[in-house]
Amino acid sequence: MSKPAVEQGSLPKDVVSLDKEAIPISHPLDALTPDEISLVSLAVRQHVASERKDIKAVKFINSSIIAPLKRDVLAFLGIPVEPGVKSEPVNGPLARRAETDFLDPVTGNNYNATLTLSTDKKAWVVDEIETLPEGTQPQITVEELIECDELVRKDETVLKLAAEVGVSPEQLCADGWSIGWDDRWPTAKRIQQCLLYARYAPHSNLYAHPLDFIPVVDVNAKKVIHIDFPPHRLDGDKLSAKSTAPPSPDEDALKASGRTRLPPPLQKAEYLPDLVDEATKAKPAPDPLKPLHVVQPEGVSFKVTGGSVLEWQNWRMHVAFSGREGIAISTVTWNDGGVVRPIFYRLSLAEMVVPYAAPEHPHPRKFAFDVGEYGMGTQANELSLGCDCLGTIHYLAGPFKYLPGAFVGHDGKPIVLKQAICIHEEDNGLLWKHTDYRVGGRAHAVRSRRLVISMVCTVANYEYAFAYHFYLDGTVELEIGLTGIVNTYLLAQGEDPAPYGTQVAPRINAQYHQHVFSLRVDPMIDGLQNTVVESDVEAVSDPTGSAENHAGNAFVSKDVRVARSSEGIRDYNAAVDRRWKIVNPTKKHFASGKEVGYGIMAKGAWETLKCAENAWARKRAAFAEHSVWVVKDVEGRNGSERLWPAGKYVPQTRDNPKDSVLSWTGGPEESLEGQDVVVFLTVGLNHIPRPEDWPVMPMEHLK
Repeated sequence: MSKPAVEQGSLPKDVVSLDKEAIPISHPLDALTPDEISLVSLAVRQHVASERKDIKAVKFINSSIIAPLKRDVLAFLGIPVEPGVKSEPVNGPLARRAETDFLDPVTGNNYNATLTLSTDKKAWVVDEIETLPEGTQPQITVEELIECDELVRKDETVLKLAAEVGVSPEQLCADGWSIGWDDRWPTAKRIQQCLLYARYAPHSNLYAHPLDFIPVVDVNAKKVIHIDFPPHRLDGDKLSAKSTAPPSPDEDALKASGRTRLPPPLQKAEYLPDLVDEATKAKPAPDPLKPLHVVQPEGVSFKVTGGSVLEWQNWRMHVAFSGREGIAISTVTWNDGGVVRPIFYRLSLAEMVVPYAAPEHPHPRKFAFDVGEYGMGTQANELSLGCDCLGTIHYLAGPFKYLPGAFVGHDGKPIVLKQAICIHEEDNGLLWKHTDYRVGGRAHAVRSRRLVISMVCTVANYEYAFAYHFYLDGTVELEIGLTGIVNTYLLAQGEDPAPYGTQVAPRINAQYHQHVFSLRVDPMIDGLQNTVVESDVEAVSDPTGSAENHAGNAFVSKDVRVARSSEGIRDYNAAVDRRWKIVNPTKKHFASGKEVGYGIMAKGAWETLKCAENAWARKRAAFAEHSVWVVKDVEGRNGSERLWPAGKYVPQTRDNPKDSVLSWTGGPEESLEGQDVVVFLTVGLNHIPRPEDWPVMPMEHLK
């Protein structure tokens, strides 16, 4: 520790008070601006130079705000903690605070620094620098992924192995991946695995030409430390290696695989129009589509103030860029006839895991945590009109004072995405309709429109399109679109990928895998006193012919309240059409007499891990084992302590960390009724690739 931490309730005189004129932000939860990122980095470097001589070099990994306490934010914004009452008084000043993770590439040590903005608004004060426990790794950066691509092209062993199968250095490409789990190396080493491909022409589809070996790279040392050769099933379903387990690092890896070298497939599979071969172009095609114009001659119906506060119809919310989560939506309220009703404090994609099904080493290492290991926002695309978004568009970035699409580079400077988050309106068919079928009866229909807040992220071969939808009837929806290119590995001539993959093209194996997402819902349904209720639709026990159920048609919805922390883990059951709702037990509907609330509607989207008990993925991603997790929110000096279901620091973990959802539900018993709860929803899909998914997957939608 460098110096005592700044407590939120006891701010020194040189700390800025967050008020309407104090600093140029529109909302206490605004992301760090590019200027702030630079100043945070400068403060850390200056502090290290003067106070921490043990730190030899600084490589920045990420920087983000530290959110003020929830009730303080609501008071600052004037949002009542329950409808129809005045908002709570502002309890002193709010500090503008930040944290940054960085590492020392010389020693391999990792650090977390917390800072507070000074009163002159030009410098940040370092509160403390914490040395992270050995083996605790901050997220992998985009720059490190690119470095892996460059490192393998300089390694003599890699170049020799590539040349043996006809691939030259300039043709060699590498996708850097988290190492996942490989206990042959200590977690103190910052390592990645590199999936190799050949690119035989500029911009050609490299995933059509996978190579048969996988280097392991020490990122800090900037060198290849090992090379793995996956075994193959060359004799029916018999594996060429003795086991699916990894060989010792001291063994000859190729010999341990039990096979000879395999050249990459050479058949092209292009998707860029100018590269598609003439044979494909010669196939009969329908007439070109006529232009479809989406216009709003009077402009849009939403309003963005301060660059981050969004209003549309009865909705009002804050939208921010998060380097880790992508889009973070907070302080969501609904204007109900002049009464401001709080709905959600924060909504975000908190984590996801993508485990692959092939059991032979090193394929089981492929279970990427695309949020916690890489950061979804840092992999966001620069969106373009007419492709990513259609209609009259507002981008959160560009000419506005507030630039949410920014994250820190290794050198401490900001990397800015000018058009990271897109906001627009869409027609959504009918909202409702009714026709009086009687003679002379009238009909009436109302069109539905929705507000769309979207981002597209590229994670190596895959694309994820995230879109939050807000509807006129009060519905909130997250739609996740999955597209891009399947992860590929090569097959030997005549090899069958079954039962763990599909041969989508000659010698191209697309392995089975899952996409399991954890959505974090921090509700404030008419206030912070919320309860989760589980409902099952069941036939009554009274038999047909009985006095209570003569026709046998009776069924009911049975409610169970998630009342205690020991009851916070819940699982979907399709047989009873299980659903959940978040209610405020202190507020009742005027007619039904039931508690007001929001239903969680995810039928067809619930999905959990398919792997065996004690599988590596289960040891690291317990959040993906159950459909719903209900926990009580706990706030500390640095905001909510229950943000990340797989832990704050995910790369190279060997177990579920203490700061993960499994620990939050296994602690001391506490009430979950009428509390400030947080709900983690586990949704996803199983991807059994098909030939039609090649070379680019049509968008699959998860809502």
